[in-house]
Amino acid sequence: MRSSIPAGLAALLLGCLFLILDCILACSTGAGQAQAACALHSRGGAIARVVQIELDNVHLRRDIPNVPSDLEQMPHLRAFLSRDGIIASNHQTSPLAQTATDALTILTGLYGDRMGVPFGDNSAAFRSDGGVGFADAFAYWTASGRDGKPLMLADTGKTVPAPWAPFTVSGCDVGAFAITGLTLQGNADIAATLGASEALAATSDPLKTRADLFGIAIHCARGSSLCSNAHARPDLLPDEPGGYAGFSALFGNRNVQPAISPGGSVKDLGGDVIGDDAGHAGFPGASETTATQSLGYAAAMLEAGVPVVYVGIGNAHRPDGMRRRAFGPGEPDHVARLADDDAAFKAFIDRLAARGITTRNTLFIVVPTGNDRFVGGPPSPPACDGRAVPCSYGPVGAIDAAIDRLLATERRNVTRFDVQAGSAAPFYIDGNPRPTDPLTRTLGQDIGKLSALNPVTGKSDRLTSMLADRAQMQLMHMVTASPARTPHVIMFGDPDYLIRTSASRTDCAAPPTCVAINPDVTWLRGDISQLLGGSWFGMAGPGIARRGEAADILSNHADLRPTLLALVGLTDRYLHDGVVLVDALEPGALPTELAAAPETYITLARSTKTLNEPLGQLARNSLALASAAIKGGDAGYERYLDIIGAITARRDALAREINAQIDGAAFGRQPINPAYARALIGRAEALVNEVETIAGSSLTPADRRWKAANDAR
Repeated sequence: MRSSIPAGLAALLLGCLFLILDCILACSTGAGQAQAACALHSRGGAIARVVQIELDNVHLRRDIPNVPSDLEQMPHLRAFLSRDGIIASNHQTSPLAQTATDALTILTGLYGDRMGVPFGDNSAAFRSDGGVGFADAFAYWTASGRDGKPLMLADTGKTVPAPWAPFTVSGCDVGAFAITGLTLQGNADIAATLGASEALAATSDPLKTRADLFGIAIHCARGSSLCSNAHARPDLLPDEPGGYAGFSALFGNRNVQPAISPGGSVKDLGGDVIGDDAGHAGFPGASETTATQSLGYAAAMLEAGVPVVYVGIGNAHRPDGMRRRAFGPGEPDHVARLADDDAAFKAFIDRLAARGITTRNTLFIVVPTGNDRFVGGPPSPPACDGRAVPCSYGPVGAIDAAIDRLLATERRNVTRFDVQAGSAAPFYIDGNPRPTDPLTRTLGQDIGKLSALNPVTGKSDRLTSMLADRAQMQLMHMVTASPARTPHVIMFGDPDYLIRTSASRTDCAAPPTCVAINPDVTWLRGDISQLLGGSWFGMAGPGIARRGEAADILSNHADLRPTLLALVGLTDRYLHDGVVLVDALEPGALPTELAAAPETYITLARSTKTLNEPLGQLARNSLALASAAIKGGDAGYERYLDIIGAITARRDALAREINAQIDGAAFGRQPINPAYARALIGRAEALVNEVETIAGSSLTPADRRWKAANDAR
């Protein structure tokens, strides 16, 4: 007999039933007042919790053909996501694919120009004397950069609104373990949040301070029982739109553990106390954290009633303290670490399920940061698979290139500059000359002409694949509200080379050699092939379409934040650069305006990706144009500046129009006008095609691989 209840009402009643059952389970498992007060607003009310997990450099694709990929070697995690949700494999990282920028884009839904950290794990800025200062980009949300402005610098000139604020304002506590921005990271953070006396005391025992105060936090809703104690401190966000008064937070294991595990130390999933190698209970260090530790702490937070938890897991390629270089694919230590991490995921999933925390009532998001490329090989034996036959590697390591010495030797260029070392290196010229200054122009031209004798192959390699100047960086969302943070040129290098400075201009004929294998560096990030290689993300839980492994969803790190908020019915106080990934969601989970016309939204969203992503089609084509102009003569460069400036202005104006429509539909209850959407899409296509035509003549034979990869995406 068919039900007479309308389908929409049936879904609503079912969601209410799930919510009631979830509340019963929460009470029976001891979840605290914080969870009871949490007001998420997913359609049907099915989402009661959010767990977002960041993995460092975990690959979906194989690094070596015969060796299963990282995710293939984590079958429990892979099955969990593909069975109850989706694994999307056409996912873009940040332009230079550094961990800090990736993590902050995921947290905010903003590109680097609007969240202050576009260049990776170090934040550089020109000083008043023209020199360059570097600061760690891993810091607390309210930290300052080297230019005296907020590290998390919005385009308004103020601190970017904090990602936990929409949740805490809605009555939900937010926990974090090994997540930059949400937790204290250094002594400067201690001074700013806990006071000068705490900062002074921290200097006496740095390891204990790290374990006690870094890497762990709970940001509490007003009136939360977890922060109703002497361990809580004011949660200060002075730049938060609309104010943020009356909120508290617990910083560090010393203050969090008594609230979530009053009976003693928090333990990992195997029953061991979570702590560092020196025997201190608490935070082990971001790079040192294993899945059993991170997920064990996350489980303790969830079981204590924290409904929103962000957790990071350290790099499975990273060695322990007794071994210097990172593991290669299929090496025994790497295989063992992935097996341990996968076992931890199974234990985590099973432990939560026993407490009634499942994909029926909890949204799980899993995403890797970084997308490093292995620089070693070939494997031995050639047919090794890492399991039946372990792999080993002979010549292994990136090729170090002392770029200052190479410039002095090959081009007689002794310009003073600093770089952020990597395969894609930003150059900061001392004195901060203008882009058209002869010093800047000559350096860019000379970088483009460098070559090196490869110590592995014995052949001469062209070191520079592509170049970006400040005008191109503007288009690729790398220029922040602080001009002092903008380098002069970015060198996208040969994928096997690590570009660094040696603080010397000695001719390369003299020792030590300018180009040599560095056996301590076996993974690189930021080169062109790695950027276009693609990453992945996974989602499972209420509202997520059960599509298994899907390659047809175009996505970017910036899309995860708006997708999360659309699912839970909350919003940020700014327009996102990313879009809601409608393709990954069930129709019944979409905001009303998206559910009414999903295809219109999807088409418009794809259009803005092509137009506005830092590595979208327009940006990649303009990068070819920029590379040719930087290498060319001054007259052509001046013409290029006029062209790229006009293109960027048009792109920015059009992107604002499109993003207003997209964000309005997702969060502002404003339906998209189909005719207006078609007009916007047509304008975007016209501009992209125009830039491709202009850039076409700039593509030399050596750049054809870039063009082919561009077209493929």
